[in-house]
Amino acid sequence: MKNTFGNSIAVTIFGESHGQAIGAVIDGICPGIEINDEFISSQLTKRRPSGPTDTKRREKDEYKILSGVFEGKATGTPIAIIIPNEDTRSGDYKRGIPRPSHADYTASVKYHGYEDYRGGGHFSGRVTAALVAVGGILIPALNKLGIKIGTHILECAGVRDKAFENIEKEIEKINSISFPTISDQAKMLDEIERARLDSDSVGGILESAIIGMPAGVGEPWFDSVESIISHALFSIGAVKGVEFGRGFELARMRGSQANDPIAYENGKIITKTNNNGGINGGITNSMPIIVKCAIKPTPSIALEQESVDLEKMENTKLEIKGRHDPAIVRRACVVVDSVLAICVSDMLAQRYGTDVFLKGFDK
Repeated sequence: MKNTFGNSIAVTIFGESHGQAIGAVIDGICPGIEINDEFISSQLTKRRPSGPTDTKRREKDEYKILSGVFEGKATGTPIAIIIPNEDTRSGDYKRGIPRPSHADYTASVKYHGYEDYRGGGHFSGRVTAALVAVGGILIPALNKLGIKIGTHILECAGVRDKAFENIEKEIEKINSISFPTISDQAKMLDEIERARLDSDSVGGILESAIIGMPAGVGEPWFDSVESIISHALFSIGAVKGVEFGRGFELARMRGSQANDPIAYENGKIITKTNNNGGINGGITNSMPIIVKCAIKPTPSIALEQESVDLEKMENTKLEIKGRHDPAIVRRACVVVDSVLAICVSDMLAQRYGTDVFLKGFDK
């Protein structure tokens, strides 16, 4: 079972939804990076349920850093973070009847029935809180290099937000509000609430932007920027599709429409359009990296569904108990930001060495 991602900067996640705690270990962090507890807490707050359209499971996420930090700065040795689980109701879960579109069945086959099935165990979205804590360390370090990351809900329940246009200002906006959309989306919230009242759920599309990346980061072929980011994003259980720039739209264009004209402006090379999402040949070209991901509807719904009793090996009906989100798109935004921060940090460290986070690109 592989729970580690990254090369120069490696992140290992651990824990189960209803176990004592979840957490992460970060290895390869540059010594001297400031660890901002207030920022880590604020990022965890973004992921935490809060409104009527979120699950009623309300964890405090009072994390603890066990190692790798001294006097507010990274020591350079592995940073271990744990986040205790406190608000659990394990009685809502029973072994033997897998929930549709969850990992219950596949996990039972892979681990021969020894897996912790409560709340989805290690496959639960609860584990993403550990990724957000890691992002809380890496995002400020990236900001000091002039690299900023932001994710907004581009679409949910058939309601669409504006796409990125004035990216730097829009990143600042969506990172400062609880429901991250560029334009007012009261209708989107209404549709999520409607799904909740119907005991159902909805999915959506998230659009992310990474600005400030220098040209020349990434590798051709198997470790391309797209490969690394897609690999990490698809590790989030709810993500079922990823595209860069105009993505699948490019398949319907001619080359004269899809190509990004190159120009020299204000002392640097740019492209006049960004259909390819800031990446050519698997390598950054200094334009904003634009990536979208499809988030499936929350599979835990209160409606009766068909399943199989694995002990009796017969078809049965299932009504899922517990506390679940009618839509996870809002809470997923900060998770995606954190995963992107892990990817970018690792790629930068491979290109420039881990000390880039202290010395910058020109030193």
